Amino acid sequence: MTESSRSDQIRQQILALTREFQQARFAEAGEFEAGISKVPYAGRVFDEHEVVNLVDASLDFWLTHGRYSRDFERGLAGYLGIEHCLLVNSGSSANLLAFAALTSERLGERRIVPGDEVITVAAGFPTTVAPIIQYGAVPVFVDVLLGTYNIDVDQLDAALSARSKAVMLAHTLGNPFDIAAVRAFCDAHGLWLIEDNCDALGSEYRSRKTGTFGDIGTSSFYPPHHMTMGEGGAVYTDNAELAAIMLSMRDWGRDCVCPSGRDNVCGKRFSQQFGTLPAGYDHKYVYSEFGFNLKATEMQAAIGVAQLEKLPEFAARRRENFGYLREALRPLKDVLIMPEATEGADPSWFGFLMTVREGSPVSRDELVRALEGAGIQTRMLFAGNMTRQPVFNGMRERGEGYRVVGELVKTDRIMNDAFWIGVYPGMTEEMLDYMVSALLRAMER
Repeated sequence: MTESSRSDQIRQQILALTREFQQARFAEAGEFEAGISKVPYAGRVFDEHEVVNLVDASLDFWLTHGRYSRDFERGLAGYLGIEHCLLVNSGSSANLLAFAALTSERLGERRIVPGDEVITVAAGFPTTVAPIIQYGAVPVFVDVLLGTYNIDVDQLDAALSARSKAVMLAHTLGNPFDIAAVRAFCDAHGLWLIEDNCDALGSEYRSRKTGTFGDIGTSSFYPPHHMTMGEGGAVYTDNAELAAIMLSMRDWGRDCVCPSGRDNVCGKRFSQQFGTLPAGYDHKYVYSEFGFNLKATEMQAAIGVAQLEKLPEFAARRRENFGYLREALRPLKDVLIMPEATEGADPSWFGFLMTVREGSPVSRDELVRALEGAGIQTRMLFAGNMTRQPVFNGMRERGEGYRVVGELVKTDRIMNDAFWIGVYPGMTEEMLDYMVSALLRAMER
């Protein structure tokens, strides 16, 4: 037996034992017991395939971007129906990379420079907004609508100024914003659109996957999201120039496109002239952008490859769980504003968001305490009103650094009166029924 065939045999034995271990280890989790078991708002859903892939990648000990990473990038691009996809180390990094790409000098007059304005909302997650501020641009906050919890597109014109360069928005808890209106606005005024798809992977708008309408889309693979690698994220685009910029910025800002472990793909590694560098300077150490190292590990990608196969099923389960809650909670519609899909959208819901109506006999905080006391995890709509967060204190006191269109009345309503519970694929009917009964009991207090 050759050394290679011997190692292959050992690998198969290890993977077979890994499969057996996973099935035994996670079979010990037990059944859900109402009032005893916790009901998480989200969590990992996986089987032996993820664990086997993880071990398989570790046995190669190719720790950085490799075969699994390439397979994942191709697989996610195929799922979305988009040309270019790059794996990164988190959804926050995906948003950072997407925005950074729009500051590249390659984009000429369309590049974003300090002082330019980017239209967004304050009712969301901080890392949709953070890159705007980190690059010296000015976020312009627009209010949202109750029910869909997405941007009020009727306020877009009021947000526009001579400094407007882009719109950067997330699909709230999986519910697509009014993409037709936002895309038309961007096209009419020559604005970039970054589509933060981190909470919406698998959602559709007019039968097309979200994340593919913007100039750049982003995803997150943190454990609560629609699929997971533990950490991880992705950027994707149909724009070849933006894809080239993001590849460079993801990989230290280098000009070279050789994948890890390969040299001289272009055949001109030592025969080109760049700037005022010596002629023939090693192309592997030529930098065309100010970049980062945002690559994910090969082990993360291996998990992602297995998760990607389950993504259609995950999205279907999220829709089913959302529909179950929507129907079961119908008796509370006069007390709670229920979530509703944007017209033309088929969301892969991230959560079930409710707002306590004015004049309700119970407050949001009372409902949250009752649910948490019953072992049911709840969440706010992330930062609530971003501009009220401590990180904005200095900017608010100085009256600079951001702009608000009108008053964020509904954003404040959400901050004060809204909360959400989970619909993730690991939810069983027993868990859903328990959440419904706990909410109904809380209303009787």
